[in-house]
Amino acid sequence: MNRIISPSLLAADFGNLQREIEMLNESEADWFHLDIMDGVFVPNISFGMPVISAINKLARKPLDVHLMIVDPDRYISTFRKVGADILTVHYEACTHLHRTIQAIKAEGMKAGVALNPHTPVSFLEDIIHDLDLVLIMSVNPGFGGQSFIENTYNKVRDLRAMINNSRSTAIIEVDGGVNDKNIAKLEDAGVNAFVAGSFVFKSDDPAKTIANLKTVK
Repeated sequence: MNRIISPSLLAADFGNLQREIEMLNESEADWFHLDIMDGVFVPNISFGMPVISAINKLARKPLDVHLMIVDPDRYISTFRKVGADILTVHYEACTHLHRTIQAIKAEGMKAGVALNPHTPVSFLEDIIHDLDLVLIMSVNPGFGGQSFIENTYNKVRDLRAMINNSRSTAIIEVDGGVNDKNIAKLEDAGVNAFVAGSFVFKSDDPAKTIANLKTVK
């Protein structure tokens, strides 16, 4: 599988959002990563439904929506309506995770589960067959620009072994501190999809940075 690059719009210039979206449309990016924060599950607030809907009207690539919110079940159908193609919920926010995953799939979206840095991948053993994606947080969720947590490599290797042993088709995504120095090592550990925010949007040439992330060794 080729590397999937999912730039995080949280790091984009919101004063020129249409320009940023058009740049991603023309770039080698594969997905648009949207971080949805409620100020409760994480100590920050990001964009809501009207902004996602506006992004969806302009984006020509799948919307990879990451919910950092409490009680995500209330909003599953709404996220489908505003354009989400992949919907990822946090293990830590779901009391009945299997039910949540089935509800996401029933709406026609791919279903993902995110794990905070302190949550072991073994907690997904009984549900790995039902997942399309597992998102490993390589920073603490809530703020961009944090340093990469080195234990992520071990978590990814453990998760890749679980997926392979169970013959699950889930892909592994990593979010936080991804750059041109660690992407190849993450890929070697078993990651398929890479979220990059500040590293892309704060660079001199974001489209060139994305192209480099696709191939750098």
